[in-house]
Amino acid sequence: MDVLALEAKSATVPEPEKKSAPRPKPKPPKKAKRTVFFEVEIVDKKTKEKLLLLDKVEPTATILDIKALFHKSYPKWYPARQSLRLDPKAKCLRDEDVLQTLPVGTTASFYFTDLGPQLTWGTVFLTECAGPLIIYLMFYFRLPFIYSPKYDFTSSKQWVVHLASMCHSFHYIKRILETLFVHRISHGTMPLRNIFKNCGYYWCSAAWMAYYINHPLYTPPYYGQQQVNLGLYIFLFCQVGNFSIHMTLRNLKMPGSKTKKIPYPTKNPFTWIFWLVSCPNYTYEVGSWIGFTVMTQCVPVAFFTLVAFIQMTVWARGKHRSYLKEFRDYPTLRSSILPFIL
Repeated sequence: MDVLALEAKSATVPEPEKKSAPRPKPKPPKKAKRTVFFEVEIVDKKTKEKLLLLDKVEPTATILDIKALFHKSYPKWYPARQSLRLDPKAKCLRDEDVLQTLPVGTTASFYFTDLGPQLTWGTVFLTECAGPLIIYLMFYFRLPFIYSPKYDFTSSKQWVVHLASMCHSFHYIKRILETLFVHRISHGTMPLRNIFKNCGYYWCSAAWMAYYINHPLYTPPYYGQQQVNLGLYIFLFCQVGNFSIHMTLRNLKMPGSKTKKIPYPTKNPFTWIFWLVSCPNYTYEVGSWIGFTVMTQCVPVAFFTLVAFIQMTVWARGKHRSYLKEFRDYPTLRSSILPFIL
């Protein structure tokens, strides 16, 4: 009886409820980071007059963004026409520079300079190349008022004269096509006044060369056809090499990208000169004009080649220094334009 009573009692007594686990306390919401805005002051570099004060400028704003804001207040000064500096004697800031990375506090002062009317580099290149092409052909076809009237619209009996015209035209047509379809120009614009200086040099040089090469009294090179052939081979070899380098540099930079990379040789043998030279496009360009000089044996061509070599050496050395500054692992064996020499 006792056992049965105990079993009945245990059946009627309810089991104690299990305690549920305590709920985790909700995490407090994260506080949003406070954005520190900049105050940008734009001052005229010459007069030191305050032109504009920009309040609450985003710290991630670029110099190009600041130029765009400045342009809204001064429509005549579009971004390409503006130059901004941190100090009147400092270098111009790049459009891609970010405000918060510059050595300024939350209040930044920029010195403004008007660069004047601008032209795109593509327009400048096309103008520079179209002029010599047309001018040289004017002398080649002996248009009136160039030589004696009896030579108007006559042609030379010297084969080298026709060959020189074809090579000269080929060179500038190639440059025009490369400007339109190959080159990816990193610099946006250049001052309008510079086009007169650049075009004056190229156009006058072309007229000077063309006048003597196409002159009715022009005589062929001293060593005859062998010298002409040698000059032609040098010219064509360097033209192909120059084009190969331009294609390599184009493939190195993606459209719209400003990331700089070290150019290296490819499977194309004409690019192997990259092992020894930083700017082989200038090396091949000078080589082309040396070939043209040998082919024509003309003093104005030799003078133009010398001046071009000096100018391209300046450009190449500047580019070479830029490579050394930007890339720590830049090949030390390379020279700027001439292997082991310059």
